[in-house]
Amino acid sequence: MTAVTPVRAVREMAANTVNGGTGLAKPPSGTGTAAPAGPPPGANAPSLRPINEAAEVKAITRGTVQASMEVLAGVRPIHQLARRLDPRCLASLQHRAALIRRELTRTGNPALARLHRNSTVRSVRVCEVAEGIYEASAVVVDDVRARAVAVRLERSKQVWRVVELVIG
Repeated sequence: MTAVTPVRAVREMAANTVNGGTGLAKPPSGTGTAAPAGPPPGANAPSLRPINEAAEVKAITRGTVQASMEVLAGVRPIHQLARRLDPRCLASLQHRAALIRRELTRTGNPALARLHRNSTVRSVRVCEVAEGIYEASAVVVDDVRARAVAVRLERSKQVWRVVELVIG
């Protein structure tokens, strides 16, 4: 199996599917590659709003929890979460990360060094508790153990913000 599609096959596929609606356009003359076609003139551009608000909250929760675990592991700077977490949650996470680093340097415990390393978010569940307010739970597995994370998100000015973050 070749890694590159032959030019002739791409041209044939583009010629056969332009009118069929699969989104491939004829290649520009002189080039051998197909370019994705834009929307036809006069068509409405697709909306950037999510189809499902719960799915959006779930994705935000997954990313925020993963980033928070990376902060605790010491592989991500805390300031990258400043836009997503409210100031109290951010300060709490920063304090916990500092305590972990201080205890690691004080004791040199190898088990503590593995804490929060290679964390993976296994599952996320979300529940709407009021208009614009969701609560979510996540299961995170790292090198040492599995843990639960609870998150509360609130919409403010069309932006989701984490107002509670509890890492078990």
